[in-house]
Amino acid sequence: MAEAAGSPPAHTPGPLITVHDPDDPRLAPYRGLTDPAGRARHDAEHSVFVAEGKLAVDRLLASSYSVQSLLVDDHQVTAAGDLVAATRAQGAPVFVGSRAVVAATVGFALHRGVVAVAIRPPPSEASRLLAEAIGSSPALGDHPTVVVLEGLNDHENIGGLFRNAAAFGVAGVLLDPTCADPLYRRSIRVSVGHVLHMPFARVTPWPRGLNLVRAAGFMVAALVPPVSDSPVPIVSLAELRALLSARDHPAGVALLLGAEGPGLTPAALAAADVIVSIPMADGVDSLNVATAAAVAFYALAGRRTPD
Repeated sequence: MAEAAGSPPAHTPGPLITVHDPDDPRLAPYRGLTDPAGRARHDAEHSVFVAEGKLAVDRLLASSYSVQSLLVDDHQVTAAGDLVAATRAQGAPVFVGSRAVVAATVGFALHRGVVAVAIRPPPSEASRLLAEAIGSSPALGDHPTVVVLEGLNDHENIGGLFRNAAAFGVAGVLLDPTCADPLYRRSIRVSVGHVLHMPFARVTPWPRGLNLVRAAGFMVAALVPPVSDSPVPIVSLAELRALLSARDHPAGVALLLGAEGPGLTPAALAAADVIVSIPMADGVDSLNVATAAAVAFYALAGRRTPD
């Protein structure tokens, strides 16, 4: 029977391949997962990334990214049969090995027993992300929110922040050139796969690229620990929401966050429209960056839930 017009092409089911040797050349994309620098070079050279664990792989298979292959142990080939079937349905091969073979391949005991390699697309344009954010209907609150990150090089913080952004309907994430890769295995795992469904792009040059954010209609709000003096206006989260609701309000808000420890650079702070802080108890001067972001996302969403 001929395919209906406009329907996606049918895939020949991907093969189910049993492997016995960690040095099998077909398993090369799965080696060295515990070597961040080596993986970064490999992934950049081959335009791929790795997703580990059932939840992350499930979200990968439901995303716009193309799966190159899946590796499972001989227990998960049955326990994660839905992921195996979905991968094969996309025409990608599934490699099956013993737990010892899989562990020797990836370099550690893969307790989750499931890991996939996917094709890394070309980098997204920040201008397109911002335009699409402005054109979107906010999932929560009245105005689209994007988050802009400077200097975040901890993969777990990146993953946690993406997970929180997804939870509160953030429209996208912008990163400066020094931020860690959101598609690194650990970032994807900590985000529980939400990185794979959240638009992100790099902002260059930095920090002049913040002018692009402002020109797209966003107010740039730097989220920092409580301060008493600043050349940039200091507002509370409630006041920031009020500014967004004013008659001449901006189209949306861009929350600017820096790495734990060093925080935002003076140049980035100077490029913000306002500074906003989260009040804290005496003796506590800061929060984990992903946690601070979640508090701000929740406040800006207005504690509303979808109808």
